[in-house]
Amino acid sequence: MDFDPKTLTYNADGLIPAIAQDATSGEVLMMAWMNEEAVARTLEGRRVTYWSRSRQAFWVKGETSGHVQELVDLRVDCDRDCLLAVVNQTGAACHTNRRSCFYTSVNDGTERELMAPMA
Repeated sequence: MDFDPKTLTYNADGLIPAIAQDATSGEVLMMAWMNEEAVARTLEGRRVTYWSRSRQAFWVKGETSGHVQELVDLRVDCDRDCLLAVVNQTGAACHTNRRSCFYTSVNDGTERELMAPMA
């Protein structure tokens, strides 16, 4: 069956959350937003493309930083309102230069940093 990005459920702003996961380790790297065209561009070029809400523009992961996300697989959740981009990640996924955006743990009311920025 052919996939059509129009079949996804986007929010009122025309966006869908996309979670990036490392294809090798399974580590959750980041979450960002895609619109219908970003989904199509990602599938077409195999470079993960997001929609930047602050810049109101497409954002190809790694185009300025070199921290590229090469798409391995794009998965759609059961409600068709969230995506999982399984990627080969080059360098840091987070804009803070950490491997993952999820580097802060909150446990028993205490916040703890799990990883430092990459060298």
